[in-house]
Parts: sequence; structure tokens; C-alpha cells
Amino acid sequence: MSDRVLALALCWRLERRDGVTLALTAHDRDLLIDGLVYRAAPGMTPSAVALGSGLDADTMAAEGAFTAAAITARDLADGRWDGARVVCLAVDWSDPGAAPLPLGEGRIGAVTARDRDFTAELSGAQARLDRPAVELTAPSCRAELGDRRCRVMMAARRRFARVVAAEGVAVTLDAAEPVAGAYAGGVLRWFGGGNAGLVSAVAASSGAGVTLEEAPPHAVAAGTLVELIEGCDKRLATCAARFGNSVNFRGEPYVPGNDLLTRYPAG
Repeated sequence: MSDRVLALALCWRLERRDGVTLALTAHDRDLLIDGLVYRAAPGMTPSAVALGSGLDADTMAAEGAFTAAAITARDLADGRWDGARVVCLAVDWSDPGAAPLPLGEGRIGAVTARDRDFTAELSGAQARLDRPAVELTAPSCRAELGDRRCRVMMAARRRFARVVAAEGVAVTLDAAEPVAGAYAGGVLRWFGGGNAGLVSAVAASSGAGVTLEEAPPHAVAAGTLVELIEGCDKRLATCAARFGNSVNFRGEPYVPGNDLLTRYPAG
């Protein structure tokens, strides 16, 4: 048993939201596990993994050095690793046929960078139990445009365009929006330049111009290809008039709010 413990190597797999997958191991050479090569990562030192059989959230932290081929300071600053799924496991490197021992999985939370090193906090699946159990009533819709509750078909509401000019949060495109304010509350996805693969939230749109919630992390060159996805202000009037989808509206616009207690009878 002691020999087997000495032969255990810690491995972890990181899956970004854009589909990029990175597999690393604390062993001194690469390991092939279930058809995926886990690269040896010198300098990568995970902390103790706290797992429990109760409802307390599993916790873990990983520390390491930036590498040009794996995790870079630029990618972390751009948020490419935010919310990435992390699967941690142990494997007997002396027995290639042995089944890996799952240690847990979670999502990347806070990331702290300093000099040439970084620390990433991971939260386990139990952390989702901290979320509210039921939704709160609100006059605005709780669904997201195009999701399974909204059911609006989004194929015709996604368009490609090219950047004519960009300064700060203001971006001018080579094509006008289909209707006034179509992209407000939607997203802009970058397909070129240093921001390629990133997504920016759109605060407002007018004609061929859009205003982003935040300026993109890198300079935007004219001619950059972007994809624009329409948004919704989550009001019943918009849902009915623009989308013809009031039957799926997920809000309570006619339920009285707290101001009912302060209302006075009409004269």
C-alpha cells in the first residue's frame, strides 16, 4: 500500500469556456490518461485539497508560474480563465492501466497575480448550494434572451460586422443595427486582434455605433471582425412588441412592490 501511495501523482485538467483544455501533472514527466496527455508542470504546486462528505463546499488553491505555452499573465488579466472548470485527480504513474482516483472538481474563482507567479482559488460543486433556492418576484424578466425559458430563436439575431473605429468604450461598425437599441443588453464577440475570443457586454447601441460596458483590454484595429448578439431590456412591452414573446415573459410587472405601503388614496 505504501508503494502505491508513493507512486501517486497529482493531475488536474482545466477546461476554459471557449473550449481550450489544459492538462497538467505534478509528476516529473508527461502522463497519458484516458487519451489525454497531462504535461509535466514544474513550479505548479497545488495546496491541500479539502473534501468532505457533508454539504460544506470543497476548497482548493493552486499556485504556479506563468508559462508562455500554458497559463500566461495576459490570459489571466483578460479573464480567459474566469469560471474555467477544473478537475483534480490522482493517478498511479507506475501502473498505466490503473483507474485515476477522482479528488474533486470545481470552478476557478479569484485569481491573484504577482511578479511571475499566480494563485487561483477553486470552489467545488457544493458552493452552488449557497445560491438562493427560489427566484424573487420582479417586474423585469428573469430569463436570458434566447435561453430555454425565453425560447426566442437567436439565429437571425446574430450578425457579423467590422470595426470602423474604436476608442475606449465606443465602437463604430460598418453596419447599422436592425432596430433602435437592438444590441443594448447584448454582447459583442471579438474575432480578431488581441481581443480575439473575448466577449464584451454592450450597454447601448445607436445606428452603427455601440457603447460597451467596459473598454476592451487591448487596442482595436480598424477592420477587426466582430459578432453582435442582440439584447433585451427585459420589459414586458419590449417582449411583446419587438419579440412577440409575451407568453414566455418571466416577470411579474403587475405585482405591487414595497411602495404599496406608502401609497395614499387618490383625492
